[in-house]
Amino acid sequence: MKKYLAEMIGTMVLVLMGCGTAVSLGCNPVGADLSTVVGTAMAFGLSVIAMAYTIGGISGCHINPAITLGVFLSKRMSAKDALMYIIFQVIGGLLGAAILYALVTSAGTDFALAGAGLGSNDLQSGVSVAGGLIAEIVFTCVFVLVVLGATASDNESTGKFAGLAIGLSLILVHLVCIRYTGTSVNPARSFGPALFAQLAGGPATALSNLWIFIVGPFAGAVLASCIWKVIGNNK
Repeated sequence: MKKYLAEMIGTMVLVLMGCGTAVSLGCNPVGADLSTVVGTAMAFGLSVIAMAYTIGGISGCHINPAITLGVFLSKRMSAKDALMYIIFQVIGGLLGAAILYALVTSAGTDFALAGAGLGSNDLQSGVSVAGGLIAEIVFTCVFVLVVLGATASDNESTGKFAGLAIGLSLILVHLVCIRYTGTSVNPARSFGPALFAQLAGGPATALSNLWIFIVGPFAGAVLASCIWKVIGNNK
């Protein structure tokens, strides 16, 4: 149970800090102020790094159902643990979004609307459903592949720096993908904010497009596990 609770807390922190930064900075991926994009990308990456060195020794710090699926398909964990990880990650995402919702609504509806819909994911201007889905599949694949490689038992080049490598790769993924979907690559990160964005008066498409940020990351994780089976030692 400790590792499940660790996953819940880690995901809660990821959503609160990552999405919270997007809200506080008023992140607009297609706007002129690119510093908000960089700040949001760094917040998500730094959250992963912080949690990796906090709960990594307890649960491995997946805090992402896509990572859990990739690890399971790579035969590094049982089906029971994988299912429980995902359940508690979703709960953690909901808790993080609930805290953020309480904060932004206390500051007024206008602030909530200006704050990127509680940091929820959505298709950005000019991006089609197919384009968004491709972006989530590709960048989740890259991210999960980094995780599988950095945490491989025979990878002596990373060792205790795996958390740093994973966090920095998430920053890179955000810097590229945020223009297209706001960057999910994590169903638990998307589910909670999408739900509470509706309560905060955010964009209606936050929920209607949510399936993209569930299907895309899971498909990307499957693809990453297949690639790792070919190039890795599967340890």
